[in-house]
Amino acid sequence: MTKNKYYVVWKGRKTGIFDNWDECKAQVDEFPDAQHKAFKTLRMAEDAYKGNSQDYIGKEIFESELSQEQLNLIGKPVLESISVDGACDSVSGVAEYQGVDTQSRKRLFYQGPFGDGTNNIVEFLAIVHALAYCKQKNLSLPIYSDSVNAINWVHDKEARTKHSQSKRNEHLFELLERAVRWLKENEYPNKILKWETKAWGENPADFGRK
Repeated sequence: MTKNKYYVVWKGRKTGIFDNWDECKAQVDEFPDAQHKAFKTLRMAEDAYKGNSQDYIGKEIFESELSQEQLNLIGKPVLESISVDGACDSVSGVAEYQGVDTQSRKRLFYQGPFGDGTNNIVEFLAIVHALAYCKQKNLSLPIYSDSVNAINWVHDKEARTKHSQSKRNEHLFELLERAVRWLKENEYPNKILKWETKAWGENPADFGRK
């Protein structure tokens, strides 16, 4: 079961701590110079709300669920890399994905929104898009994803979705076919690595709406 996030709004229509993205979005969407950030625990959100937003926005702030020994074994992420992630609204099925520079968090590409999708589908497409992006620009950067399923699909060059095709997701399935074909027709030097969320915090490409 997905854990709740807590959203701090320092500057918006209303300020405070909100326990869901919809309420947070209502305060910051199209609000000039809005300042907000998601946190994994209520305690972290409360501490952040009492502080200065500039000490938190754009920085990795998290409580690790691992011991120091486990953190040492995992190590740190390679900052010179690309991070990708997908998001899908469980109610509407609207999905999207993006890729960012891991260190700067600058968006490198974005696709969506797509109708009637799944997390696995857009996370798979995000990895393949990153591979094609790197090939086009002659980059050998590693690519991070927090989806084990998507990484395995790429490794096997097969999109094993059980999601049904419909008129709403026709374009999405066309992209799936194209992505699988690209994997079978191309070689690439890039390593595809698992983003260790428990050790490093949220994937830099995360949409912040879980």
